[in-house]
Amino acid sequence: MKFKYNNELFDKISEEKKSRILEAAITEFADYGYDRANINKIAEKAGVSVGSIYKYFNNKQDLYLAIVNFSVEKLKTVLNEIISSEIDFLSTVEKIIKAIQLFSRSDVYLTKLYNEMATENNSELVWKIASDMEGISANLYSSIIKKAQDDGQVRKDINSDYFAFFLDNLFILLQFSYSCEYYKERLKMFIDEKVFDNDDLLAEELLKFIKGAFYLK
Repeated sequence: MKFKYNNELFDKISEEKKSRILEAAITEFADYGYDRANINKIAEKAGVSVGSIYKYFNNKQDLYLAIVNFSVEKLKTVLNEIISSEIDFLSTVEKIIKAIQLFSRSDVYLTKLYNEMATENNSELVWKIASDMEGISANLYSSIIKKAQDDGQVRKDINSDYFAFFLDNLFILLQFSYSCEYYKERLKMFIDEKVFDNDDLLAEELLKFIKGAFYLK
């Protein structure tokens, strides 16, 4: 694991130790947000000294951006695997939905971290996060839509950039609905208490909604 926000010494430690530090940082920042997260607690959870953390990262912001970078790389890997498949637009969207459902359950703290990132007040930090993370999905979803338009799969009278934004918002809310307590309760209020027992039905209904937007009657 290499990140653009860490010092060279971090690259030289074992992958197991890197994972411990990153996982501890993800949990702390996800639970408390950037401002209230405590480097001492991160070091304690990771089983390293506070001094070591500051040898690996210049400051709290660099550690935060490193874990954002880590989540970006995970996102890239998942999406690239899906996009590399030669399948139609709706099948691609279905795979993304299923991946979100799986990822949001298996990596709860990364999704919670993303939710915390979305509420940051530090404009400089928010811009760095947005340019790293949102740029991937913005370009990817827009290119998928344009290709589907060129292939005659979806409507040609839609703006691919606007619809990429709308699609991404649906996916973000789906992520939060599987991992953040407020959004979980919100989803149960709209549907029912057993909504999380049937991922296939949720995916099926969301696909119908998306199909209604992208396909001519």
